Amino acid sequence: MTNKAIAKFNISATAASNFQHEADATADFWGNKPLNTLPPHDFIAPYARHKTLPTPGIEKRNAWIIGGGIGGLAAAFYLIRDGHMSAENITILEEMDIEGGSMDGAGNPDDGYIIRGGREMNWNYDTLWDLFQDVPAVELPEGYSVLDEYRLINDNDANYSQARLINKCGEILDASDFGLNKSQQWELIRLMLKRKEELDDLSIEDYFSEGFLQSNFWFLFRTMFAFKNCHSLLETKLYLHRFLDSIDGFGDMSVLLFPKYNQYDTFIKPLANLLRDKGVTFQFASRVNDLDITFTGNKKTVTGIHATVKGAAQHINVAPDDLVFALTGSMTEHTAYGDMHSVPKLNCEKHDPGEDSGWNLWKNLAKKSALFGKPEKFYGDIDKSMWESATLTCKPSPLIDKLKTLSVNDPYSGRTVTGGIITFTDSNWLLSVTCNRQPHFPDQPDDTLVLWVYGLLMDKQGNRIAKTMPQCSGEEIITELCYHLGIEHQLDEIIANTKIRTALMPYITAQFMTRAAGDRPTAVPEGCTNLGLIGQFVETHNDIIFTMEASIRTARIGVYKLLNIPKQVPDISPTQYDIRNLIKGARALNSGKPFIGERLLHRLLDKTYFAHILPPLPEPSSKKQSHFEAEMHELLGKGSSAMHKFSSWVGTLRDNFSHKDK
Repeated sequence: MTNKAIAKFNISATAASNFQHEADATADFWGNKPLNTLPPHDFIAPYARHKTLPTPGIEKRNAWIIGGGIGGLAAAFYLIRDGHMSAENITILEEMDIEGGSMDGAGNPDDGYIIRGGREMNWNYDTLWDLFQDVPAVELPEGYSVLDEYRLINDNDANYSQARLINKCGEILDASDFGLNKSQQWELIRLMLKRKEELDDLSIEDYFSEGFLQSNFWFLFRTMFAFKNCHSLLETKLYLHRFLDSIDGFGDMSVLLFPKYNQYDTFIKPLANLLRDKGVTFQFASRVNDLDITFTGNKKTVTGIHATVKGAAQHINVAPDDLVFALTGSMTEHTAYGDMHSVPKLNCEKHDPGEDSGWNLWKNLAKKSALFGKPEKFYGDIDKSMWESATLTCKPSPLIDKLKTLSVNDPYSGRTVTGGIITFTDSNWLLSVTCNRQPHFPDQPDDTLVLWVYGLLMDKQGNRIAKTMPQCSGEEIITELCYHLGIEHQLDEIIANTKIRTALMPYITAQFMTRAAGDRPTAVPEGCTNLGLIGQFVETHNDIIFTMEASIRTARIGVYKLLNIPKQVPDISPTQYDIRNLIKGARALNSGKPFIGERLLHRLLDKTYFAHILPPLPEPSSKKQSHFEAEMHELLGKGSSAMHKFSSWVGTLRDNFSHKDK
């Protein structure tokens, strides 16, 4: 549409001064009322896919994006799609020689593949899917998107696990039994009821009982999301809300979705290719150390970028109307690598990453204003934020034979294998292993499998190897893994057919460190006229971190705010408010048994239109009455006569609900 045609609409291309670009469903009650033209704050539907008019003067503006990970790529994408900025006016500055940041995937069958981490996906990562429904597919023909490809793969190959928890050298545990007594279930419920501001600087172990921390539920939760007991209680609460609809799938991992290939080839490569095709400039070997910011009253405007490009200092002038998007912090900074015979050696201090670090930009910003947060709260103790992963490149061996017994499909079939991580609950390292769909890399040979292993606890000696995991060579890590699988007696053959590459990451869960309000900056700090902040260390209203969704969300908010686009970034999916999810979540926490009061709900609703919102009761129809009366006795503590009257009253009320008009 030409500017002349747009002018006929006589509509402002920018938002009103009080427009909320970052919607917050928890801020107040939403209802229909005069002059309210926007949908609910957490509204996710095609109606939210509208295009807005270009911001006046956008054709003359430039954007500098610091960081070529998923957050930086997302910023470029939204500048083009929703901001109408010319791709030729966008430059991405990346310190490595390849885009992707923490979302890597590299190696070859001869030297071994390596993936520092992986992505457990969910269907309601709505900002992520908003982006990738417009990115061309990896393998499908023109006209299909990454989202289309993802749906076709996952809709036709169900993900689930048959061995989520293991102990005693190979014994599979019943992961559907969360092992929570009533008191421990109430610990979770009370946490969800607490307001966020009550949880500043509290850790998980400050709140939960020791019994809770030894339960199957906590093994499932903490290893699925990589929480240590010293991590943030607030972030744990946000995760519970975000995944309330998923709790009944924790035990068998049926809640998860996985890509066909690794995270780089599935997401980063097609998005980066799209941006290149449109004309975005990628400048590698460029580390940004500081920004020149002019403070005028309450306004803060970036006027220059200080970078080191291929070892040489460079200063980039930034015009007042240009935009800068900066990554704050790095989860994978100072990663140390090892292999079969070597141990990773860290090159950072325990309490400070040093000047030659991806954290340096955020540290320098924080010196300029308290609005930029407190990076030291997150990088300040690597003993609490560090864990190690290992990637195994495997030829056929007894390890693969054992894997087959724990998998839902043959590992060579191209379909779901383990369905997610298998965790060894009695491992001193809290070790987990997974095998995703194979091949995990497009060039992977047919007889080769790629497995991923990680340990969460770095301060304890292994059960078999009398060393901490960071002290171990790759061969020793394989030995510890084989011990927990019960196949150590076949170790020599396994070692001979396996390559291993290890990655020790001192800041991999730095984003989970205990925090308080103000420790993380917002996506556009107050008064910033041309600076947006992106990544895992940026505050949003209600979303979690350690996800692609979080990085993309911060980039999208920044683009909309700085260009004043009259369009909202919806809050997280409203599934936490759905009574169906509340009910099935309560049932799951009770290890699949009806919770107290659930049979009363059945008695009231089972002949009404709303009967389908309740999970089926486990007992046969002939025993429902006796189970109902037993539950009411436990709930009300009444005598038999009173119970009979109450039961009759419930029956009459139910009949009234379902009574047909005559």
